[in-house]
Amino acid sequence: MTPLSRYTTCAGYEIHYMEWGAPDAPVVIAWHGLARTGRDMDPLAAHLASRYRVICPDTLGRGLSQWARAPQDEYRLSFYARIAADLFDQLDIEKAHWVGTSMGGAIGTVCASGLFEPQLKGRIQSLLLNDNAPRLVDAALERIKAYAGHPPAFDTVKELEAFFRQVYKPYGWLSDEQWRLLTESSTRRLPDGRVTPHYDPAMVQQFTHHTNDYLIWDHYDALDIPVLCLRGAESDLVLPDVTAEMLTRGPGSRGQAQVVEVPGCGHAPALNVPEHYALVDGFLASAQGGQ
Repeated sequence: MTPLSRYTTCAGYEIHYMEWGAPDAPVVIAWHGLARTGRDMDPLAAHLASRYRVICPDTLGRGLSQWARAPQDEYRLSFYARIAADLFDQLDIEKAHWVGTSMGGAIGTVCASGLFEPQLKGRIQSLLLNDNAPRLVDAALERIKAYAGHPPAFDTVKELEAFFRQVYKPYGWLSDEQWRLLTESSTRRLPDGRVTPHYDPAMVQQFTHHTNDYLIWDHYDALDIPVLCLRGAESDLVLPDVTAEMLTRGPGSRGQAQVVEVPGCGHAPALNVPEHYALVDGFLASAQGGQ
């Protein structure tokens, strides 16, 4: 199925998103990770498109979406939730399932809790956290901050692709075609003609000005929906002690949460192979059937 590339205005910014599937199908919001774009969700969205309307946004400062005018204030989960709330309204989405990789999972958590945007409470039917949790490992966050805040530049796209293949090796297996798409959908040229990752480097201010932005147990504890955490078996960002705690708090204390370790991946599974699809399919089908 051929997706549609669309733009809308959310929280005063032009936000780009890819839309897959029939407009009257149940909705899945598929939200990408910190330094990535919505095109990362292409394989999963293509797989789901025969049954769901799949919306894959580019976060503010990423991909084809605008960059923040006030980076210190707007590159943070509360503002991303405001963008998501506007996206729901702009696209006439009453209810949706949420699949979020890394940062996209955190955005889904704070949206579903309704603590930042009360109008979203009850509109997110289920939450799949792809290697994301309410508490992340500080050392891994420092690693991400170090590379994300200072994106390298290369003379050629092939060199940039080689860089991406190294940095995102923990995603697990990607085909050569998928590596090329990942690269071409997240590349921009600098004034000197070199190429660099697409995103606004100022987005790293989320970590420097909001140091506990990803400590979101209060939002997780407020959830009353099915939650599935897919933990990359080799992840250095989400550790087993945290996923164990997720099973005792919030939705976990009510038997609504489950954790599955994904072999052969670190941070974060690419959600692009049959084994990953099966996990997503089973969770969405169960959540949809339970509505």
